[in-house]
Amino acid sequence: MKNLKLLGYLLALSLFIYSCEGSGEERPLGEYEKGLLIINEGNFSSRDGDISHYNFNTGEVQQNIFEKVNNRPFAGVIQNLVEDGDYFYIVSNTGKVEIVNKVNFQSLGSVGGNIDDEDPELIQPRSAIVVDNKIYIADYGPFNASFANPDSFIAIVNSPLGGEVAKKAKTSSRPESFHQINNDLLIACSAARTIDVMRIGVDTVGRSIEVTGTPVRFLEDGGKLYLFTRNSSTVFFHEINKSNYSISNTTEINISRPTSKLTLGENGEAYVITSTGWPDYNDAVAKISITSGQVIDASLYEGNGFYGLGFDYFDKNIYVAENNGFQGSGTAVVINQSGTKVKTIPTGVGPSGFIFKR
Repeated sequence: MKNLKLLGYLLALSLFIYSCEGSGEERPLGEYEKGLLIINEGNFSSRDGDISHYNFNTGEVQQNIFEKVNNRPFAGVIQNLVEDGDYFYIVSNTGKVEIVNKVNFQSLGSVGGNIDDEDPELIQPRSAIVVDNKIYIADYGPFNASFANPDSFIAIVNSPLGGEVAKKAKTSSRPESFHQINNDLLIACSAARTIDVMRIGVDTVGRSIEVTGTPVRFLEDGGKLYLFTRNSSTVFFHEINKSNYSISNTTEINISRPTSKLTLGENGEAYVITSTGWPDYNDAVAKISITSGQVIDASLYEGNGFYGLGFDYFDKNIYVAENNGFQGSGTAVVINQSGTKVKTIPTGVGPSGFIFKR
């Protein structure tokens, strides 16, 4: 009888263990997997860019989390923070890309970092994307005597954890951002005012599509793919045909002095920073409608030194990055959709963007 009871107990235990293993129960979350990540560009002269973390539940802010975790400064000017799978790719336009574990921000590898060499692998990287276990890095390339960038390129690394650049594929001047579609990469090139098309695996640009305005980045909204471009008095949303990449429709919104800083809201709406520029930097957050092509509110929120935008789909608030003239730390100002300030969050130097991890 005792043996039968023991056998029954072991059977029940084995079924319990099996059910737990097969339940897909998630591991405990890492320290930086939830909350708000604030991209701090840093000052070019001191190269003190890093990432801040804000805890939505406690209100705690941690500055310089890369340096805190890795016991060394990031030592760069951060242009972009790209998430892919288990990793973040920290793109510095001072010549390197650092790959970190998104759970704990531990560095796992890098690309570049040798900008002082005669032939650096990366020169002025702007963004990155990971496709087929390869990193594609958009790089302006060097300036010529006229401060143009005729030798821009896409650097290709044959491992998602970094290493040497295996190939540099020529692209149109000043590649800014990527979008993967079908078996191609679309590349927004700001100086050339083109969409370059690169076939994945072939890894060369096959054709370029001219667009109106200076390209900034690709956006997806309402099942449509757009390229956001701008000039001094207009923002353009070019709808891209997903089969042949031609421009099927363009929405033009007339608004004075728009910058490249834009974030999508809800219901076909977006927010864009406008600025008078130097020396006053009288800035505003404007609310616009991609759907109607109208300006809803040209001055939803006004101030100085606006340098980045984000929209939190959880609490429906807009986050405005203020750079404080790059004189010390900046501030993230949280406003509601009526333009009323809700709270402020201290940041690092030159806050420029937000990633929400709810």
